Amino acid sequence: MLDAVEAVMLEMQDPKTGVKSQPQKLVITTIPHAITGEDVVTWLANRYTIEAEEAWALGTMLVAFGYIYPLQDHKRLVIKPDTALYRFQTPYFWPAQQWPVEDTDYAIYLAKRNIRKKGVLEMHEQEQYNGLHKWMNHKWDFIVMQAKEQYRAGKERKKPDRAVFDCQERAYWVVHRPPPGTVSAMDYGLERMVDPNAEEVTGHIILSNMVVVVCVCVFSLFSSLVKYSVTCNKHDPFLAPCLPSNPWVTDDVTYWLLNMANVDVPTKMRVERWTFSFGELLSDPRGRDDFRLFLKKEFSGENLAFWEACEDLKWGTAATMNEKAQQVYKTFLARGAPRWINIDGKTMEVTVKGLKHPHRYVLDAAQTHIFMLMKKDSYGRYLKSPVFKDTQKRAIGPDQHRFRSVPCVIGGQCQEASSQHQSHHRPPAGEGGESQDGHQWPCGHHTGHE
Repeated sequence: MLDAVEAVMLEMQDPKTGVKSQPQKLVITTIPHAITGEDVVTWLANRYTIEAEEAWALGTMLVAFGYIYPLQDHKRLVIKPDTALYRFQTPYFWPAQQWPVEDTDYAIYLAKRNIRKKGVLEMHEQEQYNGLHKWMNHKWDFIVMQAKEQYRAGKERKKPDRAVFDCQERAYWVVHRPPPGTVSAMDYGLERMVDPNAEEVTGHIILSNMVVVVCVCVFSLFSSLVKYSVTCNKHDPFLAPCLPSNPWVTDDVTYWLLNMANVDVPTKMRVERWTFSFGELLSDPRGRDDFRLFLKKEFSGENLAFWEACEDLKWGTAATMNEKAQQVYKTFLARGAPRWINIDGKTMEVTVKGLKHPHRYVLDAAQTHIFMLMKKDSYGRYLKSPVFKDTQKRAIGPDQHRFRSVPCVIGGQCQEASSQHQSHHRPPAGEGGESQDGHQWPCGHHTGHE
């Protein structure tokens, strides 16, 4: 169903035949590409030749699923057939992306809103904020640190872009963490857990709640496994063939040569894996080299260098651990360091205190901070950069090798291992020979490739 909805959304956003959009002034900020609820309902009615009531119901469904979001009344996920302003949600937040709705991300969002609103949140948001603070107290410093970084990065955007992104993010969380009294469209369908029309029951049996929680966890794990399998099945040598050939079967080492750690031109399959996740990119030495080139052009190469130094300390020998820790501090953390990295004061305080008695994981807090900073900021821009697109364009896609059997000598007579007919040219037993096309082959059975 979501595929059909997305097709409708793409048609609605067509510059020529779609819903008309134009800049609209919201308070003192001009919002680009705004649309009205009246235009949406009219377009749906004309496009599918349906009544206005049906078009309104269809438009409300698009709003409820988060494909269109209101710019003013965020709590009501309905389409108003008047001059109320709406915008098309960016595809990054579409339900088909199936991003895991994690409490950590929601806590970062609420902490960021708390900073922006200077402690004045809506009632339900304040309750959620307090509950998450109590439940995730062990990593709340990390959550606040990420919220401050995202807030600081948002302030660098232009005011209209900042307003649009805030509305997009808020609409996403209204859909996936709806306020009390708002029915979530994510619960609709055969697998929904509750009836949205039923009256709320205040008393629950503990055992029933435990069963529901277990079922939800199992379903979430199963969905994640299916998504991972669908994404990576082409890259699993047990499920898909190795290109150009399987070196463990054919004695052809081309596969290993094409996938060496620091090969000049990577394969298309290898470059595709870099887009799966930021961790996948960093785990590939060739991917790190490409990412390093991008960071160098953005004058932020010290972030990746610091992350690699932390990995070297974590997996290095115990004898050099103290020396490496001090070297990392002098290079990246000390005041006036040549490659100083920008981390918040609390993380710096924890790291410097730990360096008095260094161990393998003494830099974990700072490394996690830099990792998340690169993941949230640099990684997305890298995938859109000319550096990645050039590597993607130059990447090679090797064709599958075709193999043939070569004649061998068995019992004094030369026979083909895979052919059912005798060869016209046979050498004497114990000697090599030459085929009709001039190909030299020795005595004994072996395979070759074309």
